[in-house]
This record gives sequence, structure tokens and C-alpha cells, in this order.
Amino acid sequence: MRYKVFKFGGASVKDAPAIENLHNILRRYPDDHIIVVISAMGKTTNFLEKVLHAYYHNPDQVEALVSELEQQHKDVALRLVPDPGSIFDRISELFGQLRAKLDVEHSNNYDFDYDQLVSFGEMLSTSLISMYLNLAGLTNTWLDARRLVRTDDTYREGRVDWDTTIAQIRDAVLSKPDRVFVTQGFIGGTAEHLTTTLGREGSDYSAAIMAYALDAESVTIWKDVPGLLNADPKRFPDAVKLDKIPYEEAVELSYYGASIIHPKTLKPLQNKQIPLYVKSFFEPDNEGSVIMTCTSKSNVPSIIVKDRQTLLTVFPRDFSFIAVDNLSELFAVFAKYRIRINMMQNSALSFSVCTDAEPQRVQQCVEALQEKYKVKYNENVQLITIRHYNKPTIEKVLSGRTAILRQTSRATIQFVIVER
Repeated sequence: MRYKVFKFGGASVKDAPAIENLHNILRRYPDDHIIVVISAMGKTTNFLEKVLHAYYHNPDQVEALVSELEQQHKDVALRLVPDPGSIFDRISELFGQLRAKLDVEHSNNYDFDYDQLVSFGEMLSTSLISMYLNLAGLTNTWLDARRLVRTDDTYREGRVDWDTTIAQIRDAVLSKPDRVFVTQGFIGGTAEHLTTTLGREGSDYSAAIMAYALDAESVTIWKDVPGLLNADPKRFPDAVKLDKIPYEEAVELSYYGASIIHPKTLKPLQNKQIPLYVKSFFEPDNEGSVIMTCTSKSNVPSIIVKDRQTLLTVFPRDFSFIAVDNLSELFAVFAKYRIRINMMQNSALSFSVCTDAEPQRVQQCVEALQEKYKVKYNENVQLITIRHYNKPTIEKVLSGRTAILRQTSRATIQFVIVER
């Protein structure tokens, strides 16, 4: 028996019609064994981040936010089924657990509290959807990913204990005759039963973990686009679909920030030669795109834009050269504060990195660097990467804009630009 793994992101379960569409897609596979990995509904993760911020800074706002989110989920349930009593009970139970956590003083460990609170988004979406599917006649079993995906206690970016994870997933799935399982993306748990998350957009990674553990036939990521595109169609209306690309090229694209695939997703799939399909949940009959072992390499330029970046530039105070010793010291500081380096460039007297705008981490990193170095930084910059660049694509991307940093290699060019 071989499983297919289907991953549905927030946009594909954002409201009642979207969830009904998920049901219709699953009905197209009446004979397949499927693991359904689901993200939080719509913008729930962002909303829970607001709850977390209020928990730390404006406690008097917490209850209003929580009540609003609870009502949103109950409204969706009410639109799906005429008598959602059992679903309401489960939603109320989960919000009771959330409120109990919020009634206790925060731990002062923001990343720990983030994982304990924000993970409720996936618990809510999967509970609601699993119960709806059962009521609609599609029998399925709900699984708790916190008891499947074992990680260490690196909160907000849990590192997977693969041996334990594989054993737990196999035990939960292969011991049952069920055809369809529903579980959460993005979340895992420690040996002490504390919740962790796998990094933002980590639901793709969750799907890959499930597929790897079960030697799955394939993974399909259902999106609101027709497949893997060479650019964001909202920014570049002339974006084209890439029908088939090799794992290596997909890894490059994900490394540079292609939002359609989580950077950690591809390696476990490549290790077991499990193809990854990207398909439209609006047009499920269309072929979409596939990432797999293949010899064809597209030279179509791919454009990746990362907003809300911070450019850090470090200078030795004594005007000495940036040497190997300096670099190892700098990387140790970046690692300590978990600064993700999206681009780096060094000169004789400076070292620059472009990183995601995580204000708390960046500020702690800057303060640590300032003990020995001069540090300058630009906030709210944009990082643009072009794979397989050519002159017309560069001109299109830079039209009317000025790059404050540029880096070129054989296949890739990157620009740091002050956002308009």
C-alpha cells in the first residue's frame, strides 16, 4: 500500500467554499490512500501572532481578539453544515485550551510562547475540516502532528528527530486500515510533549516528512496558481508555468526564497525520489508542475522577490581587513541569534548580509556585533533574485529603481533595493 500526500495551505481552506472544494478534490481519489496535511485557515496564523503580541504588550486586548477568532471559525462551521453542534463543541474546547494558556503569565521566551499559541491555528483547521468531512460522508482519521513529528526544543524552527518521527508516523498510520488521514502542517512536538513549529510556511516540510516516513508515491501541494511559476503573477502578470524541473533547480529556487516551496521540503523527497506536484485547487484536472529527477533544465528566467528585508553591514573598528577569523566570528553571532542569511557580500573592509526582518532577533544581533564592530543597517529593503538572468529581465526588474547592493554569479544575480 502506497500513500499520496496532499498539502492544503491557508488559502485553500480559508472559508467554507474553499473547504467544500477540498472535499471535492478528495472525492476525485476514491481508491487512493491519502495523508491530508492542512495549514491554518486563511490569515489565522497572522491573527494569532497579533494575539501573541497583545499577550506580551496589551493584555487587555487579548480576549476581544480571541473571541473574534473563535467566532470566525464557528461561522465557517455553520456555513458548512446546518447543525454543527459537535464541531462547535470541539472549537470551544480548543479555545478553552488557548484561553487557559493566555491566563498564565508569559514565559519571557517569545519563541516558546509563539509555538504554544500560534500552533492552535492548525489544531483548529484540521479539527473542523476532519469533522466536516466525516459528516459529509468522507470517512477519515484525525492525527495529532505533535505526537508524530518529533523535534528538539528549537522553538519556531524545530529540528526533526528523524528516527523517532518515522517510527511514530508509521505506528499511527500503518497500524490502521483507514484510507484517509487528516493532520496538521507546520507543527511538531518535543519528547516532553511541548509544541514546536517547523518555521514559517513549514506545512510543505510537514508533507515531505510524512511522505519520507511512509515511502509515499507522491506529494501534491494544492495552490491558488496553476503550478510552479517563474515569478509571482501578482507582481509580474507575464509569469509563465514551469512544467517540469529537476530537484536541484527547485532547491536553488527555494533557497533564494521562492514562496511556493519551503526550503526544507525538497531534500527528503529527493533522497527517496518522491515527485512533488504543484497543482491548482481551482483546476484540479490540469497537470500543474512536477519536481522530480529529470535531465531537462529550463533557462527561463525566474524572479524571486523578498520584501521586508534588513541589510546589515559590519565594519572592523580599526579598519583592518575582513579576514577568516572575522568571518567565523560573525557567522557564530548570526547563528546564535538565528539570523537567516538570504544574501551576503564581503569587501576588504566590510561584510554585508541581507536577512528577514525579525526586529527582535536583528536588534539582539546588532547589539552583540556592536561590542566589537561598527554596524550600519537599512530596514525595509527588498531583495530581488533572478535565476538564469538575461539583460531584458534585469531591465524589467530594475526599471526606475536603484540597487544599493548587487551580486552576480554564473546563473544568479541579486539586487538589494530600497522599497518604494
